[in-house]
Amino acid sequence: MYEKRIHPPLSRAQFLRRIAWHFLFAQAFVICSLLLGMAGYEYYEHLAWRDAFLNAAMLLGGMGPVESPQTPGGKIFAGLYALYAGLVFLIVAGVLFAPILHRMMHKFHWQPDKSS
Repeated sequence: MYEKRIHPPLSRAQFLRRIAWHFLFAQAFVICSLLLGMAGYEYYEHLAWRDAFLNAAMLLGGMGPVESPQTPGGKIFAGLYALYAGLVFLIVAGVLFAPILHRMMHKFHWQPDKSS
């Protein structure tokens, strides 16, 4: 996916485009995760979509749910969704930092062609 050490680093415009694509992917992943949480809270806890949004957003944000689950299915869903939300944080951080770290490592290890 990324250029190898024998290739020169990307131009600034290409690098910014790569960061934009990573940001769009991360944003889409968070939105899908939020929709998944909302659907689970609506199904298992019979919450209105606004309350389901609030609980799912708070869990994704690392704050915890606003309302305690009342049903057995809701409790299991909330626990699994909380674990999933922790993974979402790590995945999104990796997706956002990967191009920056790659560029730093690439510039550090890039070996220009010495035959020219």
